[in-house]
Amino acid sequence: MSETALFQRTELPRPDVTVEQAANLLEIHYGLRGDVSELGSQQDRNFLLRAGGQAFVLKICRGDYALAELEAQNAALRHLAAKPDAPRVPLPLPSLSGGEIVEAELDGQACHVRLLEFLEGEVLTRRKHLPVETVEAMGAISARMTLALGDFDHPGLERDLQWDLRHAGPVALHLLTSVTDQKRRDDVAKAMIVAMRHLKPLTGELRVQATHHDITDDNVLARPDAAGRLIPTAVIDFGDLVKSWLVADLAMTCAALLHHADGDPFYVLPAIRAFNALNPLTQAERQALWPLIVSRAAVLVASSEQQLAIDPDNDYILGNVEHEREIFTVATSVPFSVMEAAILSATGFEWPVERPVLGRLLPDVEPASVTLTDLSTLSPDFLEDDWADPQIDWKLLAKAAGVTGFAATRYGECRLSYTRLLSPQPPATFALHVDACLPAGTRAAAPFDCVLTRTSQHIILQSETLALHVHGLECELEEGASLAAGEDLGRIAGTEGSVGGLRLQLCNDLDLVPPLFARPDHAEAWARVCLSPAALFGVDLDAPADDAADLLARRKAHFASPQKHYFADPPRIERGFREHLFDMTGRSYLDMVNNVATVGHGHPRLAAAAWRQWSLLNTNSRFHYGAVAEFSERLAALAPEGLDTVFFVNSGSEAVDLAIRLAWAATGRRNVVSLLEAYHGWTVASDAVSTSLADNPRALETRPDWVHPVLSPNSFRGVHRGADCAGAYAGAVREKLKELADGNAPLAAFIAESVYGNAGGVLLPSGYLQQVYADVRAAGGLCIADEVQVGYGRLGHVFWGFEEQGVVPDIITIAKGMGNGQPIGAVITSRAIAEAFEQDGYFFSSSGASPVSCAIGMAVLDIMRDEALQDNARDVGDYLRDRLLELSEYHPLAGAVHGMGLYLGLELVRDRQTLEPAREETAAICRRLLDFGVIMQPTGDHLNVLKIKPPLCLSYESANYFVQMLDRVLSEGW
Repeated sequence: MSETALFQRTELPRPDVTVEQAANLLEIHYGLRGDVSELGSQQDRNFLLRAGGQAFVLKICRGDYALAELEAQNAALRHLAAKPDAPRVPLPLPSLSGGEIVEAELDGQACHVRLLEFLEGEVLTRRKHLPVETVEAMGAISARMTLALGDFDHPGLERDLQWDLRHAGPVALHLLTSVTDQKRRDDVAKAMIVAMRHLKPLTGELRVQATHHDITDDNVLARPDAAGRLIPTAVIDFGDLVKSWLVADLAMTCAALLHHADGDPFYVLPAIRAFNALNPLTQAERQALWPLIVSRAAVLVASSEQQLAIDPDNDYILGNVEHEREIFTVATSVPFSVMEAAILSATGFEWPVERPVLGRLLPDVEPASVTLTDLSTLSPDFLEDDWADPQIDWKLLAKAAGVTGFAATRYGECRLSYTRLLSPQPPATFALHVDACLPAGTRAAAPFDCVLTRTSQHIILQSETLALHVHGLECELEEGASLAAGEDLGRIAGTEGSVGGLRLQLCNDLDLVPPLFARPDHAEAWARVCLSPAALFGVDLDAPADDAADLLARRKAHFASPQKHYFADPPRIERGFREHLFDMTGRSYLDMVNNVATVGHGHPRLAAAAWRQWSLLNTNSRFHYGAVAEFSERLAALAPEGLDTVFFVNSGSEAVDLAIRLAWAATGRRNVVSLLEAYHGWTVASDAVSTSLADNPRALETRPDWVHPVLSPNSFRGVHRGADCAGAYAGAVREKLKELADGNAPLAAFIAESVYGNAGGVLLPSGYLQQVYADVRAAGGLCIADEVQVGYGRLGHVFWGFEEQGVVPDIITIAKGMGNGQPIGAVITSRAIAEAFEQDGYFFSSSGASPVSCAIGMAVLDIMRDEALQDNARDVGDYLRDRLLELSEYHPLAGAVHGMGLYLGLELVRDRQTLEPAREETAAICRRLLDFGVIMQPTGDHLNVLKIKPPLCLSYESANYFVQMLDRVLSEGW
């Protein structure tokens, strides 16, 4: 390499070319005229020409570039175009003189000019978030490029290129003189020193071939796949084509992905895995990859600083400089040893099973005396929300040690005590260490031959391959003392007769001061560096491996497939508290969809009520006990006057089914009018009146002849829109009633949700039910209000949804939230209607009004009253609705906010005029919200509405967090 030539190239500004000069070149040398605009570039000038339905790219570089380099680029493009498995590339086009490279002089500047095809597609640079499928595709297209270029050669590949990662060390050193920020300069220098130290032993084993050397989010063109995800299909800009290390192409791609990574360096692993699947990496290439990524990041930062110094008006560099700084920050945020382990695992490396040989640290302690303390999500020792106590781990350890003498935590356990509520990132809960409580004064011995070093807080025992970090030990040995295995080390700190604390961490990276915890999704790599110290106690201290995937497979094997689960790869949720849910990794999720949990998850009063009643009695309602009488009385008191009789069932579906049968019995008729786009349940009768295509794509084809659906009164996207459409929609019902009467098909009932829940909380047009109920009753039918989803205080401003419409139904159905998850439902009606059912026999539900169900149901009502949860639904719900309306002002995808209280819907549309449903975007947004710890699901016939119906205890803080995360997701670009 000629360092002089190399460094001269790093100092070249772009040629000074105007749009007018570019248009002139196009006309003179190519005979083309049209609309010319400039494209970005760091050291070249690129212009887009659109003319006569065609598009071209004019590339102008300085004459300092050797012709052979440009000829190599053109030859590579033709080579790739002939390869069936290569990415799409633009072909070079000849000038009027027949050549593919034109030499020109512009204002005294010697330039080389080329014309290429323009390929349509979207570059990914400005997309803040790229889903995993896009990340994988980036790795795959990089692999396809290296495979296709594997047999390409050209003299122009032998070039002095500042971006060639083989020269990253001297290039970065040279460019550092342009970095004015002292800290940034020091950080870059330090990163390059460490990267070069890791690379040096490997360079002789790295494969060399023709490489694109710049397959980045700037230089790939993506198109949406069938699911709407952007997938790279083409590669442009061969300006950095060079013969170099094959793995450098993957390093370039991975580095570019890091500014999409939300600070997570592990984000690039799917790209590495995809590359390796197509073009398997050697062991040396796997080990060299992360040092190369860090090198690329360092050169990017330093080069941008220098280029801005010589070309301060370069918008292309100005637009990328923050991205490049972020790339460097993420690349240097994790130790090389950890990322090497992650890359090895991602590419199928088979790790040796042997563990280091360790002696006993506490030789006088019998292994059988060690009690393990459970700090996981399932721990029975956590009560209510005491997992949030910062000292809870040591409190539980000390309590256990007081009983058994020695208590320890488990290595590799995901501790619920380290969860973080309302956190965009998964918290670091995976324990890379072990804590213990044991008698003070217990003797400790060196578990292996080592040298002792001290820090301000702990001692480190270091061998040639291991470092044991020990806290809580009284040790009088001097710094640098050499110890043989078994020699006395010290005593557990503390006064005689007390319990002392001990913390141990074993690490095979001697330069690392390891963190105590890792994120669970990073844990596999960290566990290769921070090893289990179990052998030091002679006890199996390792937590059980995560079995979420195996559990899901078992579920699929025996749990009938029509019973779906949220998300394709669902978290394993095993605990909840208020509006928060927790998975087995200790990750917390904000539950924004669970309208079953009215008073929130894990409520201690509910648990106490259930426990007490179970300890007394649980049977069926044909026995005489107080709970059924009291609960019936309380429900009847909540209903409008005249609706004083209660049936108990197990679910909303059964409640709707029973309501329809009551209407049949009371009227002696069969026909029922329901609404399109509605969902009422899964039993035969409740499913019959359900017409939601989202729940049953064949719903409209399979209705029995006694069900008569009518126009959905959706004032946002229905046939009639706006505030004054109630009459038009009520008229549709009137027409149906007339049709039934004319056809000698007398009406039994009309059923509707009081708020259009399944459509996303759409409020019915004002006055709609008043008109419909009057017409239905005039036709001799009964009015059924399905309040299963929308009633029971959820709307905040009213207890029942039908109150919002100013009507009183004949039959009310309720379930879901009335038991906070306990299977219980009810039908409330008049005495006359209830007694009419006896002509068909008596009604019985084995557990519908069991003592336990009634006790829980009454506890829910008590909690709602004592904690003012309906008021909270009103106040927090109104606040949340206002925040969502604000959000819709600057996110065009947010088409409308529906509902009231804590039953809301955000409808997403691609166009606010046509109201084209944003179905794919809605699904992607729900998946992305899960990344940020928010559980959200789509609803509506088009599955384009976010259904927002959290527990009624939702706090303002949680409402704010939901809006902030939704704003963040919508801002990522859809």
